[in-house]
Amino acid sequence: MGAVSRGASASNVDTDTDTDTDTDTDEGAAAPASGRRRGAELEAAILEAAWDELVESGLARLTMRAVAARARTSEPVLYRRWNDKNQLVLAALIHHRDQRPVDAPDTGDLRTDLVEYLTAVGTVRSAFFAVAAAAAFSGLLDATGMTPELFRERIIGTHLNAQAREIFDRAEARGELDAAAVPQSVLAVPFDLVRLELLMSLRPVPAERIAQIVDEIFLPLVARELSRAPAPAPPPPAARTPRASRRSR
Repeated sequence: MGAVSRGASASNVDTDTDTDTDTDTDEGAAAPASGRRRGAELEAAILEAAWDELVESGLARLTMRAVAARARTSEPVLYRRWNDKNQLVLAALIHHRDQRPVDAPDTGDLRTDLVEYLTAVGTVRSAFFAVAAAAAFSGLLDATGMTPELFRERIIGTHLNAQAREIFDRAEARGELDAAAVPQSVLAVPFDLVRLELLMSLRPVPAERIAQIVDEIFLPLVARELSRAPAPAPPPPAARTPRASRRSR
């Protein structure tokens, strides 16, 4: 998408003047009759524009002016929300990731659910990981003061997300898994390995690698942990009710 021409109509471009309050109002406000965007709608448009600009130009060449033009708004609108382009890029990465969740399948089988979900993650997230890694290596970490660990936690992800927990909860309800007997670090293994594959290759994870992660690494680890779990204690014997003594004649 190209930049807005200088002769663009002011009614089609969001500005940030004292008299134009339609572009920076509470998120719950109704959209104005003029069609100008405000609140969450405007912010989403800016973040989408920042992502597109990041993909097209890279971090070094990305400018607030270019993002504003692509979003059909003004630079002051951007600076009112983000201090500089690096903070905007971080927000754009998070927005792009969160707006494209991968749904958890429900096939009735833990292995199949994991393979399908990880395959989808390995495909849908490949472009995101490539762009995020390129931005990080191009100076985003230095510019924002983020450590690699913090970047991984905030942007890439280091924990079991809601979809992963949903898969395990369903497996537990079916009797396939005792999640309490398996450490969280083990439950996170397949997701961590897929993220690692994405970061190392910057391309979709092959189906055979997904199957290997599940069949040769994760499921054997789970089986080992479950075999170590202590057997449930037998229920205590039922207390006997004492017989009433016979009355002597």
